Amino acid sequence: MAIVEELYYLPEECWEHILKIFLKECGYHSRYLQSPSVVSKQFLSVTDHCTSSLTIFNQTLPFLPRLFQRFTNLTSLDLSHFTGNRDVLLTNISRFGLQVKSLNLSNHCYIPVYGLHVFSQQITTLTSLICSGIYSFRKSDLFLIADCFPFLEELDLSSSSSEYYSFYEDFDINAVSLALPKLRKVNFSGSNYIKDSSLFHLCKNCEFLEEVVMFNCKHLTHFGIASAIRERPYLRSLCTNLPRILNIDMELIDSLRSLKCLSVLDLSCSFISDQLLSSLADEGLPLRRLVLRDCGGYSYTGILDLLSKSPRFLQHLDLQHAMFLNDQLVAELSKYLLSLVSINLRYCSKLTESTLFVLVETCPFLDEIRMEYTHIGKSCVDKYSSFRDSVVNRRMKMKSLHLGYNQYLNNETIKFFASIFPNLQLIDVSECHCISDDGIVEVLRCCQIMHLNLTSCQKVNLLAMNFQVPKLEVLNLSFTRIDDKTLDAISKSCTGLLQLDLKRCYNITGKGVKQVVENCTQLREINLQHCCKVSSDVDFQTAMVLLRPSLRKIIPPYDFRPSNSKWKPLFGRGCFRF
Repeated sequence: MAIVEELYYLPEECWEHILKIFLKECGYHSRYLQSPSVVSKQFLSVTDHCTSSLTIFNQTLPFLPRLFQRFTNLTSLDLSHFTGNRDVLLTNISRFGLQVKSLNLSNHCYIPVYGLHVFSQQITTLTSLICSGIYSFRKSDLFLIADCFPFLEELDLSSSSSEYYSFYEDFDINAVSLALPKLRKVNFSGSNYIKDSSLFHLCKNCEFLEEVVMFNCKHLTHFGIASAIRERPYLRSLCTNLPRILNIDMELIDSLRSLKCLSVLDLSCSFISDQLLSSLADEGLPLRRLVLRDCGGYSYTGILDLLSKSPRFLQHLDLQHAMFLNDQLVAELSKYLLSLVSINLRYCSKLTESTLFVLVETCPFLDEIRMEYTHIGKSCVDKYSSFRDSVVNRRMKMKSLHLGYNQYLNNETIKFFASIFPNLQLIDVSECHCISDDGIVEVLRCCQIMHLNLTSCQKVNLLAMNFQVPKLEVLNLSFTRIDDKTLDAISKSCTGLLQLDLKRCYNITGKGVKQVVENCTQLREINLQHCCKVSSDVDFQTAMVLLRPSLRKIIPPYDFRPSNSKWKPLFGRGCFRF
């Protein structure tokens, strides 16, 4: 017996490597998984070593000492959800001797100056700092960051609005960039203190700089961007929206052409030109991601020239709002997209399902398509029967279809999709008012659906779902007319559900919700916002949490007003969000 056990024994280092690969493959869904530590004592030890990141909420505070003692390999801390005193928190964290490399302080009113100063004296390993959406960010804060963390490689000071910052007119970032020579990635989007000279000094002084994100920096000009990127010819990623002027400066075009290593170019909401795209085409840049979302000033001629002359490396293409595109033009473009993995064609209103079929047939690695606000469904799918015959023996890789807001999308069309995309995992048909159970149930029967968005699909009730849908994890039924009968069907067929959104489902009651909570044994999140027939009574909400210990997030009905001491144990679990 001992010999058999020895044969099946693996050292912890091997299990640690296996678990890391497993969690990486799970990606987004890993946050819903039960911890492997429940399997055995050995796995408990392994997962402790594997855990490298921790998000701190207010409710986490009492357990921090134990968590830091248990997870000794923590390298990433997220404080963006913590609303208490961050100066005190950072001071306490600094006492545990952690080797923190990444710190997130986003979405707060101010920078915790004292806490950061103490933190930096004890923890000198920080290489990534995220301070996005700080309401009152001062010039002194930037100098503090440079002084405290001289080895930073990634710095994110982006904000949701340029009004969030109030710097002096004469501010210059030269001294800061000199103090942070190891910077590789910067994001200053929405910062009104960034001007031409700021970007120039960043590019000149930071010799390792590879990625620059500068959206909505209103003081940047074509000339300034051109001068800056000329200082950093090995830039790999440039994300900015060019100032909207009729004629693009030739100096800017020449500077972009000089970026021989550029693999990511995001010019969202810019006014560009065919001349710019054609000039980039002549250089054969190794682009892997090209984003021209909501851009104006260019035409099919420019994008065709760029794609036809570029190396076939492009994996992600975003042409949202390219109103000139039609099915025939996309068919021509698809010949040069052999490495494509995802494409965004939202608001390209002339496109139909013909575009989708051509892309799938031509691009063998394509697994995600966004075609919201198009004319999918307007044509009769019978004329595409030859396409079904041509792919019947091929393994179609398509995993994600985003088809929301298509007024012509109907049951016959999505049933056709279900027949040719058996590996489909996500489908979004929100606001598609012609869709009913006839189509959706067929999709659930034929595909491997894990994520289903039926927002505002008024004809859907899922009552015909009389079979098991074991892989369905995320279901959005918000703004629909479903009732308790639908919840009964869900509780019987979708027992593996992790997340359920029932926002503004006015016909459901507590009885139906209780059935789902009882039978969906892995449920983590439920949204009951504005479900006026669902009780907000203390005893009901308490019972719901006690029935399903896996629940981590509950958005309760609008009239939920906790004031009773009975709620304290539930808030201690951190379940409720408002």
